[in-house]
Amino acid sequence: MAVSPASEAKLRAAMTRLLAGQPQHTDGALTKENLAREAGVSHATVHRATDVLAEWNAHIPQPVLRTPSERARDDTITTLRTQLTQAREQARELQGQLDALATVTANLYAENLALRRRLHGPTPTAAHGIARDEQPPAVILPRAAVEAVELR
Repeated sequence: MAVSPASEAKLRAAMTRLLAGQPQHTDGALTKENLAREAGVSHATVHRATDVLAEWNAHIPQPVLRTPSERARDDTITTLRTQLTQAREQARELQGQLDALATVTANLYAENLALRRRLHGPTPTAAHGIARDEQPPAVILPRAAVEAVELR
């Protein structure tokens, strides 16, 4: 299917401007989309103008296929990105477990101080700045922390 002589003239003028690096209506990238925009015609019109399109394809180098080494590099990058994502997820999980264990440790320490005070009087805790009738600092253990520790 051919295009009108006016559309063909617009396409040829647009192609000349793009190939010369003097676009008026686009960013100058050598694409069929820019050819249509530069000419002020639809994308479909570009594809119907087979003579102009053949000339365009003769002037514009086709994209080079990736070499095997480039494909291997890209595959390696994809693999490494996947591994990085998994490592970050594992680090988040381990940080949560570490936080839960720190909370449990603090609670056990407070309980240990209270038991020592009951057993030996104020001596062991007085050295740590806790008066005889004072309670050791209470640490609230979140339910998620208890469950995380119980799972291990």
